[in-house]
Amino acid sequence: MPTDQEPIPPEALPPGWGPADNGTDRIAYRRSRPRIELSAALTEGVHSHPSLGVERCWELRYEYDIGELAVSDAICRVSTRHAAIEGLLECMARVRDAAGDDDPMGIRAALEGARFGDVVPDRSP
Repeated sequence: MPTDQEPIPPEALPPGWGPADNGTDRIAYRRSRPRIELSAALTEGVHSHPSLGVERCWELRYEYDIGELAVSDAICRVSTRHAAIEGLLECMARVRDAAGDDDPMGIRAALEGARFGDVVPDRSP
């Protein structure tokens, strides 16, 4: 169910980015050249660290094309919607600043170096 207001105002979006989905459980933004979609979706916290007791969290993901193949990878999980929105903005900025951002591997490297607030640690030590 869409909300009346975009989580990120259009004037705050980097050039070329626009909304793709705005619901209570999923937020997504995309750009067309190169095609990439960044999303945050509310998900079960089953993969989070057991001592935290997190039942639901936001998972940030990106999807891009390699030829005719669409690839989707997780970026991280954060504990709040606000952290998810901030994380999406950080990812958009990193994609914009990536050298050779037409290269899927360059985009992947840029996103792997992003820092996020309220990160939910996974079970791995």
